[in-house]
Amino acid sequence: MSSTTKPGGYRWTICALLFFATTINYLDRQVLSLLKPMLEDEFGWTNSQYANIASAFQFTYAICLLFAGRIIDKLGTKKGYAWAIILWSIGAIVHALAIPIGEVLISSLGWIGLAAVPVSVVGFIFSRAVLAVGEAGNFPAAIKATAEYFPKKERSFATGIFNSGTNIGAILAPLSVPWIATNYGWETAFIVIGAIGFLWLIFWYMYYEPPHLQKRMGEAERAYILASDAAEVAQQSATSSQKVKWSSLFKYKQTWAFSIGKFLTDGVWWFFLFWLPAYLKDQYGMTGTEIILPLVLP
Repeated sequence: MSSTTKPGGYRWTICALLFFATTINYLDRQVLSLLKPMLEDEFGWTNSQYANIASAFQFTYAICLLFAGRIIDKLGTKKGYAWAIILWSIGAIVHALAIPIGEVLISSLGWIGLAAVPVSVVGFIFSRAVLAVGEAGNFPAAIKATAEYFPKKERSFATGIFNSGTNIGAILAPLSVPWIATNYGWETAFIVIGAIGFLWLIFWYMYYEPPHLQKRMGEAERAYILASDAAEVAQQSATSSQKVKWSSLFKYKQTWAFSIGKFLTDGVWWFFLFWLPAYLKDQYGMTGTEIILPLVLP
């Protein structure tokens, strides 16, 4: 490719898809916390019971993250991302059926001690676990798609763009969920927000193919991407042909800097996502659409 030939910009269409998927990911993730004040009044939850429901998502998410990358690699980016959003969209929607799900689980598995747990808690724990299984695939798939469509020098910028969907999702959820629940019921809020993922899936199948199969992309841009990949593969092959062990990562100070930084900051982020609406209700008596501005503006 000539140095004066512009590579084109189709890869930014893919980045936009990744951005919207991440936004949907955080929309679905936050619905329960926004409805917690309403649900605890309806089902009589204690903070401990709600904490168990929230923890079901976090524990399942953490475990599934260990395997999500391998599954995405095996299925390929297109199918892997599709299955991830299908699973988490189903998980988001089945929250609306938490009560009948809880009744079925207690009737069939009551012998392991579930009979002592409220039906609503069991149903929502199951729903959160399904949501977490699917959502664990979002970031591994998005990072893999970024690596496929962007040369190394552009990947951090592209990652920053799609990762900003986490913040946009955290803003859009308070703007939409309380209003839907107040006017149409909490079940409808889960169904409507969960269904958005299936809309995204249509565009994903329309616009995504691996770069070497992408018919919507110009040859100049394809060469620009694939030449970068070839150079990177050659460099990696020249430096090492051995399989890298996970344990070797701990000798790098960058690993410790990243891990400690995440450990110190993620607690605040998770509190914002899962507990802030409940805090506003308990501390200030704010419920329904009253919580929109205090959640959106920060």
